[in-house]
Amino acid sequence: MAKYGKRTTAARAAFAGKDNVSVSEAVALIKSNATAKFDETVEIAMQLGVDPRHADQMVRGTVNLPNGTGKTVRVAVFARGDKADEAKAAGADIVGAEDLMESIQGGTIDFDRCIATPDMMAIVGRLGKVLGPRNLMPNPRVGTVTMDVKEAVTAAKGGQVQFKAEKAGVVHAGIGKASFTAEQLEQNMLAFVDAVGKAKPAGAKGTYMKKIAVSSTMGPGVSVDVASATGNA
Repeated sequence: MAKYGKRTTAARAAFAGKDNVSVSEAVALIKSNATAKFDETVEIAMQLGVDPRHADQMVRGTVNLPNGTGKTVRVAVFARGDKADEAKAAGADIVGAEDLMESIQGGTIDFDRCIATPDMMAIVGRLGKVLGPRNLMPNPRVGTVTMDVKEAVTAAKGGQVQFKAEKAGVVHAGIGKASFTAEQLEQNMLAFVDAVGKAKPAGAKGTYMKKIAVSSTMGPGVSVDVASATGNA
């Protein structure tokens, strides 16, 4: 039988018997049991009734969380000339063209979001096998291939979250920190769920949102009543 430390045992006891709770109850549980020595990330996972292997059932998009993520996002931008200057002025951490491509090919990927102007995609396209598996490949559908570099960088720095359904139809993301107030976390959670709801693909059949769960980095997860999170309670 597995043995757990005091913190884990206490957290498991606090979550025992709790299932399909309201958004506010879930947030309260997560916050009260996020007792690690660092500011834990609060994460959401949603089981959707889709098979993303089919193009008409893919779920992906972005959402600007009202209270940000609490995380410092490092942004790389592929651009030249005025657009490169625009990216730097907006706060991009790395800006380049062929030099940035060569750096990435050499194994240096010290950024969390990658943005590119359309004319740079011939270069960026060579990095598909490197950036694709890390979900860093610029894509016009989520606003990371754009001429409006300033807006894209500002959004990324300001708490914009990207989401994409994985093979099993699961969407997950960080929606804040345990140090956030309960109200801030609730607002972020509801905004994320709403964005995923609006991203429902045409090919989705039957129940779209099957299950929602939240957890902190080091804590147990708790399932959230879907109706509570979608405003249909």
